[in-house]
Amino acid sequence: MDKTNLLARVHTEGNPLIDDETVTFIWDGNSAPHLIDDLHGWEEHPKRLKRLAPDLWAVSYNLPLDAYLEYSFYEPETKTRLKDPFNKHRIYNGVGGYNNFFYMPKAMPSPLTKLGTGVKPGTVTRYEVGTWMLGLESKRAIHLYRPAATHQPLSLLIVYDGTDYLRRGKLTVIADNLIAQKRIRPIAIAMLQNGGQDRRFIEYACSDGTLSWLRHDVLPLAQKKLKLTDERGAFGVLGASMGGLMAMYTGLRLPETFGKVISQAGVFWFEGMPTSAVELIENKPCPDMKIWMDAGYMDFLLEDNRRIQPILRERGYNVTYREAGGAHNYTSWRNNLGDALETMFG
Repeated sequence: MDKTNLLARVHTEGNPLIDDETVTFIWDGNSAPHLIDDLHGWEEHPKRLKRLAPDLWAVSYNLPLDAYLEYSFYEPETKTRLKDPFNKHRIYNGVGGYNNFFYMPKAMPSPLTKLGTGVKPGTVTRYEVGTWMLGLESKRAIHLYRPAATHQPLSLLIVYDGTDYLRRGKLTVIADNLIAQKRIRPIAIAMLQNGGQDRRFIEYACSDGTLSWLRHDVLPLAQKKLKLTDERGAFGVLGASMGGLMAMYTGLRLPETFGKVISQAGVFWFEGMPTSAVELIENKPCPDMKIWMDAGYMDFLLEDNRRIQPILRERGYNVTYREAGGAHNYTSWRNNLGDALETMFG
């Protein structure tokens, strides 16, 4: 590598330097941190930078041309993440920190995440519901979205990890744009909060308690506050990761209500054991249910999502499956949301 040229390029182009499918991360200093990212399991598999000159370090690898990647420089001794001085693009990682990010040449953010000119946004209202069906005595926030200027009975989309989809997934903005463009019919959305990291796994691991809470507290609130259709199977359910598993389980257990499932990078096996959702798919098919699934090439759950495809198809499910150049993060999921919603509610 031409060291002088690398420094000149990174000051002009920023990190990482992109040459076809090869990306090169540069660090300028007398010592270098490690690089952690979506592709290599973050702190579990940090990559060491190689010294090219006394104050110049680099590491390179290949990515798909349509990839979106989040990364950070990382100091292993102090277990701290460092800002990349050559990349101003940063994004909240959902667990108290920030990552840098970039798009490869054939990738771009979804244009649906910014409200279109003249598009009237729907309204989002915050409510609180009881959680005794989840074994708790407290209340929990739920956000309800009503599209602008519509009086027809609406289909409802239930969203697990709803606060993340609202703030990080830009779900309501995407819905506003799709409705204005007449790519989907107007829909209502109920965005459910999870119980925090200490309870989220339990609540989303094919939990009948969560379904009871949904039926006892969430749906009555949505039916009271929103004008909803009573058409069989008209409602949808959306989630990612563990929420993607719970979305699938919800549709499988309550197909008379939820005939549309959007599962993004869902979990379907735990340590080699199939989840209850997999066993339901194998033994109690619901072929009338429409399913959208997506996963990124760099997502650690990609093989789970590939593995479930032939099982779904053999059981006669109507499934649309998408792989794209993303990983396990909300930017990758939100870039697929427009197509997912159009497939379900177009």
